[in-house]
Amino acid sequence: MPTVKNNSISLEKIYKAQQNISGVVMHTPLLFMKNFSEQYNANIYFKREDLQQVRSYKIRGAFNKIQGLKKEELINGIVCASAGNHAQGVAFACKELKVKGTIFMPVTTPHQKINQVKMFGENYVDIKLVGDSFDDSQQAAEVFCTKNKSTFVHPFNDIDVIAGQGTVGLEILNDSKTKIDYLFLPVGGGGLASGVSSVFKILSPNTKLIGVEPKGAPSLTTSLKNNKNTTLNEIDKFVDGAAVMKMGDITFEFCKNLLDDAKTISEGLICSTILKVYNENALVIEPAGALSIAALEKYKEEIKNKTVVCVVSGGNNDITRMEEMKERALLYQGLKHYFIIKFPQRAGALKEFVVDVLGEKDDISFFEYTKKHNRSKGPAVVGIELESPSDFEPLLKRMKEKGFLGEYLNDKPSLFQFLV
Repeated sequence: MPTVKNNSISLEKIYKAQQNISGVVMHTPLLFMKNFSEQYNANIYFKREDLQQVRSYKIRGAFNKIQGLKKEELINGIVCASAGNHAQGVAFACKELKVKGTIFMPVTTPHQKINQVKMFGENYVDIKLVGDSFDDSQQAAEVFCTKNKSTFVHPFNDIDVIAGQGTVGLEILNDSKTKIDYLFLPVGGGGLASGVSSVFKILSPNTKLIGVEPKGAPSLTTSLKNNKNTTLNEIDKFVDGAAVMKMGDITFEFCKNLLDDAKTISEGLICSTILKVYNENALVIEPAGALSIAALEKYKEEIKNKTVVCVVSGGNNDITRMEEMKERALLYQGLKHYFIIKFPQRAGALKEFVVDVLGEKDDISFFEYTKKHNRSKGPAVVGIELESPSDFEPLLKRMKEKGFLGEYLNDKPSLFQFLV
């Protein structure tokens, strides 16, 4: 492994990676975002890695790593584990370099990403779906790798991969016409944040570097709190591109020493952000790709009148997940609420609920009796969508006054996940 000095990678190595991927990997644009700039009273730019051929920055590190392997390291093929984007980068590199690859992916990986891997790799890759998380797939990949004497291409805990991701930083600084005050970087395994931070700490040391990860998979913030790289007991896999139970040992040291701050973002805010950029900017981004943009809301006071760059890390979003994203966004925004409603044992109770309890613009979006044998009476799970969060307290008050409220479910996850 190359020597790592001062907890960063040398610029020379990252410039070398830039040469290695030139002509294969796209130099993505740094675009000024008018609507976000006006909203936050700042100069907001998106680094559009979602525009890569594989719709993710992961192609940078994968290609840099694989093209640098020696002939004897390629004889038995290469192996990787990935929740999707690294797999696509590896598949693309395998076909481009005519290298045989075996790719392990979690069973939970969106079909869209699996199909993309097949498309980019064609006959050069075999896909094996194993386990429920990236960590499960990685364990299986490592066993396979040892058994078949193949070369493992890690998605983030590898110096050559990190150097490839660092080329994102070189491009940002090359394209920016002014000094950058804040840079928001999504963090899963930490490869992108490690590489880009290594560039900025040398070439733009006054830029505040912020690592952003999903609240349901806080590997970085947990590890920082414990002052050691920590394995999480469980994670929410919704933000599949950044949901790892443990980041890399190398990348954790880089992030600990190079990032100025780290923040977790709720999955609801991530979904709200995805819908916003789709509706206002016609951009299709994946949950991990929305992390850096969602972080703007958490730093809205600090970034006023500043120049800010958000790295949009990927655009591999499965359209079949949009309903779930809308649901999570509405819950986060306080616009959707679920209740167990106790309908009184009298005729006309349901009509009374609709007429006297619901507000003029409240909408029933979900209704299911909890007792199937007595549908005209008894409790029901009811989902109500509001026009404004301020409509919630009046609705709750009317429910109590009329004797309909049984239980509010939004703040009871254990009940919520089974009933809705």
